[in-house]
Amino acid sequence: MDSVSQPPLSRTPRHVIITGGAGFIGSNFVHHWCHQYPGDRVIVLDALTYAGNRANLVGLEGHANLRFVQGDICDRPLIDALLQEESVDTIVHFAAESHVDRSILGPGAFVQTNMVGTFTLLEAFRQHWNQAGQPDRYRFHHVSTDEVYGSLSPTDPAFTETTPYTPNSPYSASKAGSDHLVRAYHHTYGLPTLMTNCSNNYGAYHFPEKLIPLMCINILMGKPLPVYGDGQNVRDWLYVGDHCSAIDVVIHGGKVGETYNIGGNNEVKNIDLVYMLCDLMDELAPALPIHPARDLITFVKDRPGHDRRYAIDATKIKTELGWTPSVTVQEGLRRTVTWYLEHQDWWQPLLSQEYQEYYRKVYA
Repeated sequence: MDSVSQPPLSRTPRHVIITGGAGFIGSNFVHHWCHQYPGDRVIVLDALTYAGNRANLVGLEGHANLRFVQGDICDRPLIDALLQEESVDTIVHFAAESHVDRSILGPGAFVQTNMVGTFTLLEAFRQHWNQAGQPDRYRFHHVSTDEVYGSLSPTDPAFTETTPYTPNSPYSASKAGSDHLVRAYHHTYGLPTLMTNCSNNYGAYHFPEKLIPLMCINILMGKPLPVYGDGQNVRDWLYVGDHCSAIDVVIHGGKVGETYNIGGNNEVKNIDLVYMLCDLMDELAPALPIHPARDLITFVKDRPGHDRRYAIDATKIKTELGWTPSVTVQEGLRRTVTWYLEHQDWWQPLLSQEYQEYYRKVYA
């Protein structure tokens, strides 16, 4: 993987369930973990909804200690069985509905997966932990988002771990609810939880509806590049390999019950990000149907409740655990564009009729 943490010098192998491990960030984390800790038992649990893809795990499915299970995190009997059968001591919980646009069109699935699913995992893991005698080494790591903190003005300080929650979309509200459940299970039951809130991720295996892969694919196809509103919305971009290394560091060194913010130190306006992608595509794929690619940029009606700015203050994870991002947005975007150019056989099958219908609904 591109960004790797240094494994502890002395370490007992873990038995890990990675929920959502066939999705974008989850699959990158599975690659990271299997590379770093080949002696660990890894169970990938994924419902394989539209954004889950077994192709994301190519090269790993022959791994002797990897097991893939297609299943829903709301399926309590399945979770109970996996925890017992596999003697699980660690859950890394990525599984979530995660696209704001989809949460606006259909919020119910977000409440079900993000809140009910997280509750189901917490209850099952609590019972499993209690039956095992509450071992100190058990961990429940919950992966969340900076969107729970709401929106910042251009002059506001970046989000810290103590920033009040003010979610503004059904997606971020459902993630805020799951965060509160995780926190409550630690404070009420003593469950050994950890939580990380990350900024916008990008990199390989990113589903085509998200901003960066959408722009890359539309440029290759000569289609318009839809930019919401005035394009001045700001996001802090975190390369997915850096995110994986940060979670690794938190699992091995984080203080139980604590939250750690993970950011890329790369605040970029959406329109500037699109300009960067256009220029990279012009350089790396000179035979484009429309050149220069910037000619494809089209401003579209802003989405409802569009947060203006996100920014992460990652001082805590740097100070307490020594982690900092290693990939600049310029280098990360070059790696990402190159990946999409070299893996057209991965993304082309994902442009299904359902995807096309969704695209028309959002950008009509």
